[in-house]
Amino acid sequence: MKKILVSVAALACSFGASAVAQDQIVGPVPRYVTLPPKPSTKTEKVALPTWNGSFTYLGTTYSYYMVGTAPSTGTSTTVKAFIIPVKIKIGSDTFDPIATVDGDENVVLQTVESPIFQKQAYTLGGVNIGNTQYEDAFQRANFWGTVKSHTGYHVLLGGPSPLPELTLSPGSSGAVLSSNPFGGGGPTALMDINYFDPQAQAYITAHSEITPDSIPIFMTVNTYLTGGSPILNNCCIGGYHSALGGQAYSQFTFIPVPGDFSQDVSALSHELGEWMDDPGTTGAFNSVACGILEVGDPEETFSNYGGFGYTLGGFNYNLQDLVFLEYFGAPNTTSVNGWMTFHDNPFGLSVCSNGG
Repeated sequence: MKKILVSVAALACSFGASAVAQDQIVGPVPRYVTLPPKPSTKTEKVALPTWNGSFTYLGTTYSYYMVGTAPSTGTSTTVKAFIIPVKIKIGSDTFDPIATVDGDENVVLQTVESPIFQKQAYTLGGVNIGNTQYEDAFQRANFWGTVKSHTGYHVLLGGPSPLPELTLSPGSSGAVLSSNPFGGGGPTALMDINYFDPQAQAYITAHSEITPDSIPIFMTVNTYLTGGSPILNNCCIGGYHSALGGQAYSQFTFIPVPGDFSQDVSALSHELGEWMDDPGTTGAFNSVACGILEVGDPEETFSNYGGFGYTLGGFNYNLQDLVFLEYFGAPNTTSVNGWMTFHDNPFGLSVCSNGG
């Protein structure tokens, strides 16, 4: 197959309607999306552990369900995680997480060793949140008004366990850019999300070890998803999450260039935070005043929202700030210090100020 190679300048124009998230995208635009939950053909004998809560904003009560158990129980939940490396072959170019080295390790191992899965201490505004994983620290801080008296509460990721690599040749649903459109790095793959998502669903269905009480994570490298055909339209998606029946799943890309959109595990920190608070496993996402309860999306318009550094194992990881329930209108007694975001609202957000 002939390789499709285009310059970054070719993206700097207006495109038509997006297949996934917005009425119009002017590319390249760094963003994340959700895809509507789909019904499953699998018999589901287990379920993702979830709990129900609510808050009232401007006289309207909004109910939600989240992964884990209620913070008031003071109990710990561990959800098994799987990482599925996705190798993408477009013409003579191959984008393979297993074969991509950043520093002294391949990027899959770097992901496993990141704060997403490994524990470290978190202190927010002088408050010791605990020695734990990044997403758990966020959720403990999110509900600190309760958790401070029920300190056994956790939502942890087990593993992660590797699964066999998924190899894809997207053909006309893929293209190769000569360089990353956000500043650095070499060739970058593009792949239509509407091509990729059925491949992810088929993989889940074919692997019996993936059960609804786990979270499969599809990992690409030096790759962005796009929102439809033609392939250059609606770039650039760093990750998404959805559900197939009761089975939640996610995809993220690892860009091994500091400062570029989706650098190292920043996209993963975004998607897992949103999976935890808005899993989609009932067939719908959580509805709130400004859309759905997506805790990463309100900060997408800020240039360094995925650039909060955490050094672990000698590597500097870049993770995303995530908004607390206060952003969606919950009382400010809910979170640690009454904060609106995990990094103390560095961008000056107010309630529902930037969409949901």
